[in-house]
Amino acid sequence: MLRIECIAIGSELLTTSRLDTNSVWLAERLGELGLAFHRKTAVGDSRHDLLQLFREALDRSDLILCTGGLGPTFDDFTKEVWAEALDAPLVEDLASRQAILDFYASRNRTPAASNFKQALIPLGAEALHNPAGTAPGVRWENPPGYPGRTIILFPGVPREMKLMWHNHVAAGLEAFRGPSTSTLRMVFGSVPESTLEERVRPLRVKHAGLDWTILAGLHHVELLARGGDPAALAAAEADFRRDHPLDLAFVGAEGGIEDALLALLEARGETLALAESMTGGNMAARITSVPGSSRVFQGGGVVYSVAAKAALAGLDPAFIRAAGTVSEPVTRALAEGIRARLGTTWGLAVTGNAGPTEDKDGPAPVGTCLVAAAGPDGTFYKAFTMFGTRMEMQARGASWALDYLRRTILEKRD
Repeated sequence: MLRIECIAIGSELLTTSRLDTNSVWLAERLGELGLAFHRKTAVGDSRHDLLQLFREALDRSDLILCTGGLGPTFDDFTKEVWAEALDAPLVEDLASRQAILDFYASRNRTPAASNFKQALIPLGAEALHNPAGTAPGVRWENPPGYPGRTIILFPGVPREMKLMWHNHVAAGLEAFRGPSTSTLRMVFGSVPESTLEERVRPLRVKHAGLDWTILAGLHHVELLARGGDPAALAAAEADFRRDHPLDLAFVGAEGGIEDALLALLEARGETLALAESMTGGNMAARITSVPGSSRVFQGGGVVYSVAAKAALAGLDPAFIRAAGTVSEPVTRALAEGIRARLGTTWGLAVTGNAGPTEDKDGPAPVGTCLVAAAGPDGTFYKAFTMFGTRMEMQARGASWALDYLRRTILEKRD
C-alpha cells in the first residue's frame, strides 16, 4: 500500500480562526481511489519545524502532499524549506513567471515584485499551473537521495488546491488504486456534539460495519460514515432520515444548513427576508453564497441601531426603547416588519449580545441570542445562549437562527 502523508502548513491552522478543510477534502479524494493517509500533520510557519518535519516525512512516506505556504508574502516559504531539506537550488520557471504577468494583466493591475518569488521552483521539480491564482504548485518525483518518493505542493487556497488536484495529480494515482471507499456526510443543526453523539449511538451501533467520525464546527456538527459498500451507506442514510428528521439538516459532500433551508423554501414556493442585528449580516452572507438563492431570498437589513430598526423594519423608536433593543417584543417586531416591508413568506430576525461587554440598552447578558420567525401562521420565537468569542457567537447565532426557521417550517407543515 502506498504510504501517503499530508502536511497542512500555516500558523492559523493551529488556532480556532481557520479550520484545515484541505486535508479533509484530500482524504475524501484519496478514499475514492481506495487510498488513505497514514499520517496527517498541521504545522505553523516555523522554518525550523518545517525542516524537521519534511526530513521525517521523507523517511516514512512514499507520497507527501503539502498544502499552504506557496504565496508571495513573508510567511510563505514551503518551497524554500523543501529546497533546503533536499539541498537543491531554487530556479525561476519562466512559464510560471509569465502566468503571473498574464494573471495581473487580465485584471489591469501591475504585480508587486514579491509576486515573482512564486515562480521559483526547486531544481529537478515540475511547476504545476494554477488556473485560479498566481502560486503554481510543485511536483517533485525522486528528489535527490530519495528514489521512489514524490512530493506534491499545493496552494493553501481551497479552490486553487482542488483544481490542481483534478488537473495534475489525481490521474497519476490511478495506478495505485485500491478498493474504493465512499463517504456519507450528514450535517446536523442546533445540536451540540455530545448530545448528538448520544442521540445517534443506536444507529451507529446498528451500522457498526461503517467507519464513523463526528466533527464539530462553528456552523454545525457533521457525522461522517465511510465504507466500501454503497448499499450499506444508503441504508444508514435512510435510517438517519427516518429517525432524526429534524436534527438532520443536510446530506451531501458540500453544503450546510443554508442549503437545506433554501431547498426547503424553494420546494414550498416560499420566500425569505432577514433582519439581522447581533449577526451583523452573517445570515445574508451564508444564504447568498448558495447559487440560486435569489429564487428564495429577497433581501434584508443589518438593523444594528435603533435608527436602522426604524428605517428598515418600520419599528417605532419609542417602542424599541421601552421594550429594550435585545428583547422578545423587538425581535418579533423585526421579523414581522421586514416580512411586511419586502412582502415575503417568512421574515427572520436576530437580536442579541455577542460581547465583549454587557449591552447598556438591554440589559442583555453576553451570549444572548434571540430569534423570531414571522410567517403565514404567526410569529415564532426562541431564545438561545451562545458561548465563545464575538466572532464565534455571531457565526453560531446565524447558524442557529437559520436552523430554527428550518425546524419551525418542518414542525408546522401539514
